[in-house]
Amino acid sequence: MTSGLLLAAQPPAAAGINLIKNPGFENPGTGADTMPACWSRSGWGDNDFTFTTTTDAHSGTAAMKVELTRRTDGDRKALITESAACAPTVTADRQYDLSLWYKSTTPDAAITLFRHDTTAGWQYWTDLKTLPLEGAYTRAEVRTPVVPPGTDRIAWGVSVFGTGSVTTDDYVMEEVTPPAPEPECTGTAEECAKGKWEVLPTKNPVRSMHSVVLHNGKVLLIAGSGNNPEMFEAGTFTSAVYDPANGSFKTIPTPVDMFCAGHVQLSDGRVLVMSGNKGYPSADGTIGYQGLKDSYVFDPATETYTRTNDMNGGHWYPSATILGNGDVISFGGLKEDSTGNVTAEKFSATQHKWLPMNEVNQTWSYWGLYPSMILMQDGRLFYSGSHTFGNGTPGTGASIYDYDANTITDVPGLRNKDQRDESASVLLPPAQDQRVLTLGGGNNETNPVANRLTDIIDLKQPSPAYVAGPPIPHGLVDQGTGKRPQTGAEGKMYVSAVLLPDGTVLETGGALHDRADPVYEASIFDPATDTYRAGMAADPVPRGYHSSAFLLPDGRVMAVGDNPGNGTYNHDVSIYTPPYLLKGPRPRITSVIDGRWNYGDTQRITVDRPIAKAELIRPAAVTHSSDPNQRFVDLPLSVIDDRTIDLNVTGNPNLAPPGWYMLFAVDANGVPSVAEWVHLGGPAAMAAEAERSAHVHDFADDLTAAPKKRLKKRDSVPVSPRVAGCDRHYGTAGVCVPTVFPKEVKATAKARCEWLARHDYGRLKVNGKDDPLRLDPNRDGTACGKGDVPGMTLPATPRGAATPPAAPSVAPTERGRP
Repeated sequence: MTSGLLLAAQPPAAAGINLIKNPGFENPGTGADTMPACWSRSGWGDNDFTFTTTTDAHSGTAAMKVELTRRTDGDRKALITESAACAPTVTADRQYDLSLWYKSTTPDAAITLFRHDTTAGWQYWTDLKTLPLEGAYTRAEVRTPVVPPGTDRIAWGVSVFGTGSVTTDDYVMEEVTPPAPEPECTGTAEECAKGKWEVLPTKNPVRSMHSVVLHNGKVLLIAGSGNNPEMFEAGTFTSAVYDPANGSFKTIPTPVDMFCAGHVQLSDGRVLVMSGNKGYPSADGTIGYQGLKDSYVFDPATETYTRTNDMNGGHWYPSATILGNGDVISFGGLKEDSTGNVTAEKFSATQHKWLPMNEVNQTWSYWGLYPSMILMQDGRLFYSGSHTFGNGTPGTGASIYDYDANTITDVPGLRNKDQRDESASVLLPPAQDQRVLTLGGGNNETNPVANRLTDIIDLKQPSPAYVAGPPIPHGLVDQGTGKRPQTGAEGKMYVSAVLLPDGTVLETGGALHDRADPVYEASIFDPATDTYRAGMAADPVPRGYHSSAFLLPDGRVMAVGDNPGNGTYNHDVSIYTPPYLLKGPRPRITSVIDGRWNYGDTQRITVDRPIAKAELIRPAAVTHSSDPNQRFVDLPLSVIDDRTIDLNVTGNPNLAPPGWYMLFAVDANGVPSVAEWVHLGGPAAMAAEAERSAHVHDFADDLTAAPKKRLKKRDSVPVSPRVAGCDRHYGTAGVCVPTVFPKEVKATAKARCEWLARHDYGRLKVNGKDDPLRLDPNRDGTACGKGDVPGMTLPATPRGAATPPAAPSVAPTERGRP
């Protein structure tokens, strides 16, 4: 950092008053209640249990023993009574150190927190620490996350969710000393408030459609044919690896056309890439895109692709979600014959292959293209309603899929479900909160103005439903005549949503219409307040169709791509420095004792100064606004001293599926360290009952709707060859003349040709004899050509075509516009 803030020294946490009433169970309850004063029985499920006030105490004469002798499901816990008289008062934005003494005969126990919301009442908050098996009294301590706004009290205790007993005593809860005041910015005031973008001097050598952050810190950029039919016909398929350490790009031999494939990071850090493009649409538009069966893994160590067995069918635009046991499940997309694929596919982590169809549960449902399927903490999948192309699924447009029960149940509340094409959905920080944000979108078939909608769902609620969030802030839009401010309901599709290490979400990029009219706007969404911080620095490069943005291990955000309908591709690479990196020196992780983590571990790190929180962020694997595996997992702290921190790792692999993660340490001003890479795994990831640590009884269990009736077995569903929203009567397969022009464009040759001219389409060949959009009135075979629209002067070539730098490793056909 060459400029920024001087950060005042942060004082360490100081011991304070114990906020718990009756912390050692010494005061008995009154009346018929056998529980000690200010303590209550809690729990759920099918299990046999006892609560005993025992004399086997750590100090004094009383302790609390909770025992399960039989368990099918559920848990039992002795919990601070949820009342104003007993539950400790807390202050929003503060943290609290919790500790207790315990011994146990079961490893299935955790410190569990509930919070009182001044509006919504008492609700589950989070599990902080799994307690290891201990035969003698042992002290457990942990620091809470920052208390959310609207919270005035918390209650907590130890939950037991396996057979055996846990005896606890001497509870302590102390407020952590408030953080140091926000330091004053000594650099550029605007940059400190809004962040800043830099466009790199080196161009992206490939027309990348897919971006994957590898566990060595490099970035895999996959192009395949790059939406370029000439490269497809030539068999020229490309990928590149970008190294942020030195700014270099290396092109990678690519075996098949991975254009619009699916991808996900496997638990060993390799990248599974499935399907892709078997064929472009026919010139007359009667045949659409065709999906491949092919599947490969990319190894970051060797930077090569290796083939796996084939999928059961083609899946152009498939989903890809890693599960808690390391398996991958995939839905949707187009088959080899351009029909919609209705079969689920499952990649076995243990067998390292795609399973036969008869070994995978099937509902025969068509989920569309790139359906956003997010893993929930109990192993079910939440389809958020985000997808690519056309309308949403029938019903409410969002649903919960239970693979084991093989049922789909709709959830309500998603607004304009048929205008969420190219919207973004993200599991908000932290993953323990189980809240999903869905924002923006449009519809490539009807081509309305993209919307500003933000919808939020809390999957921890018994009957989860989307609720309206604040609209996406307005920015500037360029519709071919220069930038102007957005107004009214104008929003964006192709939007990117990136989890940041300070616990917020960067929303950036997008366009007003399908493959046209870029929007220059960025904002930061704060999950703690459900508000946007509008007016952040905007990427100066248009980022619409086939663009992506993603977090780098150094805390910056990288953005690549833009492939408008005129067939050009922008090879510029942008890097965003968020405001948190302009607040002076960063904390530094000076050591990670063990880089191989198991579920339920306590892992020790050292830092160069006090930190307020730490988390794991799963590296990006993003395309078309979609990365359903992106997640931010909180690591509750046990503070040994100002420099030594124990991190409490979740025991639930559904919250943090096995694999490589970026570990960030964040100070009280939200300034993150550079990430350290750690690998999360262990036997718990393969356990048959991996979901049992997600033991909140009201977690999405009381769904309003009944499960949908299972469909009969079928091969596919019909899908229009024009699913991509392009009229193939004009130009090449890499050019997208809209089937439906924006509403403000009159249905005349003059208005349509003027729109095409403003968006740099140039002259377009008419394929065949049909002219459905009436763009060639003089029938000379050229749309919007000379004589078609009197008085118009049309550019011969697009003014916006981007040309990457010449390099020996780049194919000549890739250096210019196709």
